[in-house]
Amino acid sequence: MSMDILRLATAGSVDDGKSTLIGRLLFDSKSIFEDQLEAVERTSRDRGEDYTNLALLTDGLRAEREQGITIDVAYRYFATPRRKFIIADTPGHIQYTRNMVTGASTADLAIVLIDARKGILEQSRRHAFLTTLLRVPHLVLAVNKMDLVDYDQATFERIKDEFTSFAAKLSVSDLTFIPISALHGDNVVERSANMQWYDGPSLLHHLENVHIASDRNLIDVRFPVQYVIRPHKSTDPELHDYRGYAGQVSGGVLKPGDEVMHLPSGLTTRIKRIDTADGPVDEAFPPMSVTLLLEDDIDISRGDMICRPHNRPQVTQDVDAMVCWMSDERPLVPRGKLIIKHTTRTAKVMVKDLHYRLDVNTLHRHEDAERLVLNEIGRISLRVTQPLFADDYARNRATGGFILIDEATNATVAAGMIMENR
Repeated sequence: MSMDILRLATAGSVDDGKSTLIGRLLFDSKSIFEDQLEAVERTSRDRGEDYTNLALLTDGLRAEREQGITIDVAYRYFATPRRKFIIADTPGHIQYTRNMVTGASTADLAIVLIDARKGILEQSRRHAFLTTLLRVPHLVLAVNKMDLVDYDQATFERIKDEFTSFAAKLSVSDLTFIPISALHGDNVVERSANMQWYDGPSLLHHLENVHIASDRNLIDVRFPVQYVIRPHKSTDPELHDYRGYAGQVSGGVLKPGDEVMHLPSGLTTRIKRIDTADGPVDEAFPPMSVTLLLEDDIDISRGDMICRPHNRPQVTQDVDAMVCWMSDERPLVPRGKLIIKHTTRTAKVMVKDLHYRLDVNTLHRHEDAERLVLNEIGRISLRVTQPLFADDYARNRATGGFILIDEATNATVAAGMIMENR
């Protein structure tokens, strides 16, 4: 239970082998059941393939299997003795950019696959840019299908050099290159005997050992209140007066006795106790879900924020943000009215201005853009009916991210990242 969880997303161009790689990870780490393997072997035979197609472990939709592509975000779970993993297998096609953004938005690490024969394609650059836009802390460039280039070191080094120069334009904090063959398992779980020139770790070894604890913001205390717990149990005196504030710690470290401030009131108090499902704890930190008991009675409700008195988020009704538009029903246009969900707070919002549409292939800003349509990314200004307690997305992904919702259909139409608060 004490093992940490690594959330990782795969990205890359179509047919670069993302689903096969995940299937190989699951297969070689013995994380699939016998009946699953038998079903995949049977489907592979029915399709006339002379090998077990491990990509079928993740391509669950019938349309995906028929086309041989990934459409939706497929989540898979597995564990090794060192760590638990949640994998988001995201689609490579340009028309599914929104799905890729969804899968990578919560990831600690992204694996961008490159076909060794094709090198770095436009889609590879697009997905590398999106992972950095979403502030995924760790990036692995896996050069796949090395078996089809005879495990040639020069091919790998050329792709590595080309991507390194491209990554210099992006804010990549941790970049690792690994040559693999997902089909044959080279450098996926075990080191490959076919690439003696490569002296780095296998992919799974890197995933097991990459340090993610320091990626979370442990400086700025942020506790969005999700629910107020009042049991009112008359037979138990302690529960009769129990007033707890439940939520997930979004930043910082909380301990009993700490002085905290409630927003929006600005009133201060101290933490009396921190409860969890397993009993009281001495400290709470991201991403723990806890219940805070405070020394003073303050009017606190869902959507409020608990922070430090001298380290507050920005309280603002004007938000500048980058958004990925996810709706094919309606475009984003200035003066459009939507609903924003930011941490646990929900409010009405109006699009004040569309500053530019970003071409994710060239990073060019189209400042004459009048709207954003499906899968497009742009910078906008919003006016919110209630104050938000927000940080820049680069500082805290939890308090810097939000979604926009269509009032009429209740559908999520955009994912946003707060870039600058006024």
